[in-house]
Amino acid sequence: MKRKEVIASPTTLPIYMQGEPLAAGPLPAFFYFALSAEESLYQEPYNQPILFLEKFPIRCYSFTLPFHGQGYDSNQALALWVQEFATHPHSFSHFLQSCIKNIEYLIQQGFVDEERIAVGGLSRGAFIATHLAAREPRLKYVLGFAPMTKLSSLEKTNNLEKEWDLHGLIYQLVNKQFRFYIGNRDNRVGTYACFDFIHQLAEAAYQQGHRSPAIELIISASIGYKGHGTLPPIFKEGAEWVKDKLI
Repeated sequence: MKRKEVIASPTTLPIYMQGEPLAAGPLPAFFYFALSAEESLYQEPYNQPILFLEKFPIRCYSFTLPFHGQGYDSNQALALWVQEFATHPHSFSHFLQSCIKNIEYLIQQGFVDEERIAVGGLSRGAFIATHLAAREPRLKYVLGFAPMTKLSSLEKTNNLEKEWDLHGLIYQLVNKQFRFYIGNRDNRVGTYACFDFIHQLAEAAYQQGHRSPAIELIISASIGYKGHGTLPPIFKEGAEWVKDKLI
């Protein structure tokens, strides 16, 4: 029977899980980020990929993104991200380190099959997922819905934030497999910024010897505020891609 569970964490970042009981031993894992961990795994529409993956022996995990969860207004989170990167960028490095420690802990505890791990997210969640994949070799598959690729494309940013753009991670990512979805006029995170990242990544992978890089971008008609929405069929298609990679 599938379970919702909060797992004891070696960091200050709680681990939320949806899936088979932990006693069943190591299973394929999908680490997914949208807003808070609870919203990412348990609240629609953000958890639509998780609902699809419930049918398969895959455990889904999440950690709460900075400036989300109890005590925060998610509508203000983007502005807080920009402010934090400008004043305390080290705090995001600490967040990523905590995520990696949590993932390592789950592997050591025998809950995660380290040969079959995917990571993904929605908007800034995809940004975080890609940074994690660049830092952890065992995160082999990366899924992004309306992914933010350039923090520097946002308002009120400076050269310091450009260091965090995904374009700077190209050579740490050339051996990963990617599937990104973006609207054809996403004015929140930038359709062209997403295309440019995927194009640069595919070119770098080709130059590294991958003759047909498994790095995909799917562009569809934009919906929602600033063209930044994601439709249920796209969530399902992305989840199917994860399932096919992990099983």
